[in-house]
Amino acid sequence: MKLSSREIVLAGVFAAVISILSQFTIPLGAIPLTLQTFAVGFAVTILGKKTGTMAVLIYLLMGMIGLPVLAGGAGGFANFFGPTGGFLIGFIFQAYFTGWLLEKSVFNYFWSITANLIGAFITLIFGSLWLKVSGGLPWQAAFSAGMIPFILPGIIKAVASGYLGVLLGKRLTFTKYIYR
Repeated sequence: MKLSSREIVLAGVFAAVISILSQFTIPLGAIPLTLQTFAVGFAVTILGKKTGTMAVLIYLLMGMIGLPVLAGGAGGFANFFGPTGGFLIGFIFQAYFTGWLLEKSVFNYFWSITANLIGAFITLIFGSLWLKVSGGLPWQAAFSAGMIPFILPGIIKAVASGYLGVLLGKRLTFTKYIYR
């Protein structure tokens, strides 16, 4: 994947945006409610598949090397093996799929919100699967802990990221996409 200097800078800036928004957390046990999924969807809606996914990868690498950018100021490799590891890895697939769907359709409110809703559910599925595997939980318990409490907040964040992404995308000069 080849990125221009401009795309690399934008990916870095939006990795910082994701890092900042990740600090807004509401503790719900082992898995907090955060603005990470909002930030990932927002970044991809503005930047597109390639640069948006790169922003997520930069964010995750910063967290992996120990910078306190993950939810609640966490950082370090161990976070990727704890209860939130599946959600963190799910962000990569959320970003890629959301960006892919937007690039295959039209950058308008309907498709942006739809792509972000599907992307948010991808993250929830990855998180639940990781809880099943890493925690040795039965399927029902894994989905009850990793998906059910986050469905409504996920829908709200996906709608907000899709709507605000298109709203800002119409006004920003650095995006290469045509927002309608």
